[in-house]
Amino acid sequence: MAVTHQPGQRASRYPTDITDAQWAELDPLLPDPACLAGRGGRWEKHCRRLIVDAILYVVDNGIKWRALPADFPPWPTVFKRFTAWEKTGTTQRLLDALRDRARLADGRNAAPSAAIIDSQSVRAAPTVAASTRGYDAGKKIQGRKRHIAVDTLGLLIAVLVTPASTSDRVAARSLLRRLRSAAGPRVHLVWADGGYTGTLLDWARRTLALTVEIVKRPDLPHFTVLPRRWVVERTLAWITSHRRCVRDYERLRHHHEAMVRWSMIRITVRRLTQPQ
Repeated sequence: MAVTHQPGQRASRYPTDITDAQWAELDPLLPDPACLAGRGGRWEKHCRRLIVDAILYVVDNGIKWRALPADFPPWPTVFKRFTAWEKTGTTQRLLDALRDRARLADGRNAAPSAAIIDSQSVRAAPTVAASTRGYDAGKKIQGRKRHIAVDTLGLLIAVLVTPASTSDRVAARSLLRRLRSAAGPRVHLVWADGGYTGTLLDWARRTLALTVEIVKRPDLPHFTVLPRRWVVERTLAWITSHRRCVRDYERLRHHHEAMVRWSMIRITVRRLTQPQ
């Protein structure tokens, strides 16, 4: 269980501050400090709950790291912890554990048996290097594209960020590998839109034992909700409700992936602790 040398907490004052119930879910999932894990080092100076509050503040409000309010730990400390947790896979493990608990609370099996995939192109800020951005001719967007896989509740399983010029069917191979790694062997069916047709279907069946089923848009003159596809489209809307994810401001692609994960960590832990 993660602990801290400084138990004091500041008064809750921002909408993104986690509650006691949410911290009770998150705290045991964070890795132990190095000094308690037998790797030496000093006690952590800043409470981990403050670090998490600061990360969620950046994700939801879309501010620069340097613009963190003064009642949070110094921004270099918060950013260092943000990057360290992403590098060691802590962010993904945190998301996986919360998703499993939310599914169990909903009366489902912890491991999903089906998933839905989709992508979304977002404009890139000047901080994004030209080598990691591209032009999506269909959406007329210069930037990056995030590809996500969610379960049937809309909870995030895997995310992959590529240049916006990358086609869905090409990026899907890496995304489906991440899906298989995060969700385990139980998942066998994946729903997708018409952008994932072609050789991907046979490749997924042979390589990952996944059946990719294309949900086609009906030829109707009016709007209609597409079966299954609306779930992942709703998740993309959840993600873009966090201002740091409206555009891609991250110099490194995996940092934008981390922002997407933290936005869904916030959504999932709120769902898990909301009054029944």
